Amino acid sequence: MSAQRIFITGGASGLGRALAECYARAGWRVCVGDIDDAAGSETAGALAQLGGDAHYLHCDVTRDADFEAAAAWLREHWGGVDVVVNNAGVAAAGGIAEMPMQDWLWSVDINLLGVVRGCRTFTPLLRAQGGGHLVNIASMAGLIHAPMMAAYNATKAGVVALSETLKIELAPDRIDVSVVCPGFFRTGIARNMRATGADVKHITHKLVDRAKTGADETARQIFDGVARGDFHILTHADGRMAWRIKRHAPYRWYAALMARQTRGMMRPRGAGTGA
Repeated sequence: MSAQRIFITGGASGLGRALAECYARAGWRVCVGDIDDAAGSETAGALAQLGGDAHYLHCDVTRDADFEAAAAWLREHWGGVDVVVNNAGVAAAGGIAEMPMQDWLWSVDINLLGVVRGCRTFTPLLRAQGGGHLVNIASMAGLIHAPMMAAYNATKAGVVALSETLKIELAPDRIDVSVVCPGFFRTGIARNMRATGADVKHITHKLVDRAKTGADETARQIFDGVARGDFHILTHADGRMAWRIKRHAPYRWYAALMARQTRGMMRPRGAGTGA
């Protein structure tokens, strides 16, 4: 039996690269897509050293043509793909009145529509080959919505809703769907985030940098969850607990708890937005 095949967007760094390495060690053929060609080529070389077949493709998730080219390459060279991981994403933080519309559009185009494009492009290929698995990387922010993170929360919640829709819609085509909702883990996403204030950016950096787990541990949990066929893959115990509280407790209790837990992120009324 030939090795299974996986395509990962945003695969040249962070969680995407950790996932690529995890699958390469398991003997999969791994194709990574990214906009950083130098990092992507280096990643493909490192994956090949792990003993598997690896390839890099330039893939800007805001471009339908890049997804179409990736699907065509996979069909021609590997005969298709078994798992597609829509991983590429960005972070934006700030109050609803302060965040510019261009940051909203940037977030939606990458975090939500980037996943939509991946699912739309690869569904016909997966149908034609008789099945496959779409893995959409959301966040605990898609389930638990902290203040000052409206753009990020909304896009990640959209990924959860999209995934729940496709889980049922694509089942007759033998296309499985998983949505991944990790909590904070050590990664570089905060370095490129857009924020309306230095205080919000500092807090986000601190939460990421002080996280107990890194991308490798998170990737392994995703690998195991996909192998089991889990739909919701919640990689952090505290996130799972917070989601249970939100689902089962009266909302006023949950809202009061969220307000206490995130009061450091709240900008005092009348304060400036910072640098």
